Amino acid sequence: MALSLSKKRSKSWKRAAEEHGFFPSCSISKLLHRVPLILLFLVLVFLWSSTTTTISGHIVHVCVSSRKLNHLYCLSAGAQPNFGIPLPLVNASSVDDHKLEVSIRESGPTVDIKDGEALVTQDIPCYNVQGNKKNLIVHNIVDNNKLSEFELAVKVLEEQLQVHRSWRSNSKSLTTCDGRGVYVYDLPSKFNKDLVAQCRDIVPWLDFCQFFRNEALGEPIPKLGKGWYNTHQFSLEPIFHSRVLKHPCRVYNENEAKLFYVPFYGGLDILRWNFKNASPDVKDTLALELIAWLKLQKPWASNSGKDHVFVLGNISWDFRRKNDSSWGNTFLILEEMQNPIKLLIERQPWHVNDIGIPYPTYFHPHSDEDIISWQFKIIQSSRINLVSFAAGARLHSPDNIRSVLINQCTLASTGTCKFQNCSSGGCDQPESLIELFLESEFCLQPPGDSPTRKSVFDSLVSGCIPVFFDPLTAYYQYSWHLPEDHGKYSMFIDQEEVRKSKVNVVDWLMKIPKKARDDMRRYIVYELLPGLVYGDPSSDFEQFQDSFSITMNNLLEKVTRLE
Repeated sequence: MALSLSKKRSKSWKRAAEEHGFFPSCSISKLLHRVPLILLFLVLVFLWSSTTTTISGHIVHVCVSSRKLNHLYCLSAGAQPNFGIPLPLVNASSVDDHKLEVSIRESGPTVDIKDGEALVTQDIPCYNVQGNKKNLIVHNIVDNNKLSEFELAVKVLEEQLQVHRSWRSNSKSLTTCDGRGVYVYDLPSKFNKDLVAQCRDIVPWLDFCQFFRNEALGEPIPKLGKGWYNTHQFSLEPIFHSRVLKHPCRVYNENEAKLFYVPFYGGLDILRWNFKNASPDVKDTLALELIAWLKLQKPWASNSGKDHVFVLGNISWDFRRKNDSSWGNTFLILEEMQNPIKLLIERQPWHVNDIGIPYPTYFHPHSDEDIISWQFKIIQSSRINLVSFAAGARLHSPDNIRSVLINQCTLASTGTCKFQNCSSGGCDQPESLIELFLESEFCLQPPGDSPTRKSVFDSLVSGCIPVFFDPLTAYYQYSWHLPEDHGKYSMFIDQEEVRKSKVNVVDWLMKIPKKARDDMRRYIVYELLPGLVYGDPSSDFEQFQDSFSITMNNLLEKVTRLE
C-alpha cells in the first residue's frame, strides 16, 4: 500500500483527528505509562520495519511494507503525480494555440504549443492513444481539425522505429568487430563507482548494496537453478558496464575506436535524490559535471558526440525534468545530449536517439547449455492457469485499468485466473513470480507508473504470453529485441474497451485456441528468449546472442554508417 499526502494536508488531518477524539493525547499518554518498555520497543521496531516516510519536493511518500524496495510506487521513477507523455513538437508553427495531449494514463498534463515551446497547462479533453498489433489507432476526442497533427506525430514515431531497425546487424556471429573498436572511458569515480559505494544511502528504507553483489546481478537464487539472481530493475548500468569491459572489440587507444562508451551511472544518480529534499540544481550537478568533462575529451569534439553511447538504467522521463517538477534531472534535454545514443529501459517515443533495450531479468546464463536447459524446462512446464496477473492495485484510482483487471481476475471461475497481490508483499520474492509465470498461459501486462514494466520480460523469459493494453508498453520501445510482427509473441486488448467493461479479458483469452498459444510460446522460447536476457559478466556463448550482444552489434553497425 502506498499513500501520498501533502505536508499541509497531513497536519490538518491530524488536527481534525484530535478534535474528533481519534488521537486523545491524554489517553495515549496514560496508556503509554502502562505498557512495559520492552513491549513498546518491539512495537516501535515493527512500525519502523514496515513503514517509511520520505520527503521529495512537496510530497510526503508513506510507503508501507516496502523496505525491501519491491513496492513499485516507492521505487519507480515514473511514480510522480500526473505522469504523462507529451506530444512532440511537430510543425509547431502550424499548431499555435492548439492544445494536445497523449493520454497514457488516466490523466496528465496537457501540452500547449506556443512559439515552438511546449508548456504544461491544465487538463482538458484529450487525444486517446490506442492500438492493435501493428499500428496505433488514433481516436479524435477534441475535434477533427487537429487530428492530422496527431497522426503526423504517430507517423514520426513509426518512421523512427524503422530507422532503429535499419541499424540492426545482419551478422549471426556473436561479435562483429571488423576493425570497429569500442573505447571505454575511464571516468572519474564520482560518475560511477562512488555512486555504487553509496548503496546504503540510495533509498532511505533499504540497504541497496545487496543488489550490487556479484557485479550487480544480486544474490543467487538456488531454488530457480543455475544463472538466477535477485537482480534489481535499475541495475542495468553496472551490469552493462561489466560486459563492455570484457568485450572482444574493446580497444585502449581512442584512435582505434569507432564507438565510445561512457559508463555514467545516471540512473543511480537520480535514484539517490528521488526521496531527498534536494534542490533541482543539486540534482543536476553531476550530469553537468560529466558534460564539462566530456567536452575536454578529443573524441567527443571530433564527431559532436554522435559516436558516443550512454546506458541509463531508468526510464527516459527521469532525465527530462520539467520546469514545474522536482522529479529527476535535465540530463537528456541538455543540448550536448541530443547527438549521442542513449540506451534506456524505456525510451522517449519521439526521440530517435533514445533506444529501448530490455529490463534486466533474474536470469543471467553463463553458457549455451544454461539457456537450452531453461528452454527445456519452460516447454515442459505445466500451465495450470490460463491467465495470471501480478500487480499492486491503484487504490487512489478505482477506474485504473489495473483495478478493473484485478476485479475481472478475482471474479473469474476457479483455476482460470490467478491474481498475485504485489501490494501485500506477494511479489517480494523472485521465486514466487517466476513460478506464477511458469504456470500461466497468459500474463496480463497493463501500464505501470509509466508505460513499460520489468514484468514483461520476466513473463517472456518464463514462456508466459504477455497481454498488452497500451502499445507503448513494448511495441514502440524495443525495436532491436522484439519483432515488428507483434502477433508472434503477444496479445493486444484495447484498454478503453476493458476500462468501460466492454471486454472481459479472461473470457476473451479463453477463446484463443491451444495451437495458437503453443505456437506463440515456441516462438518466445526458441526465437526471443536468448536475446532478452543479459548473460553473466564472464558468459561465453557460441550458439546464442544475448541482449548485450545484440545491442553491441547493432551499435557498431550504426556508428559504422556515420562514415
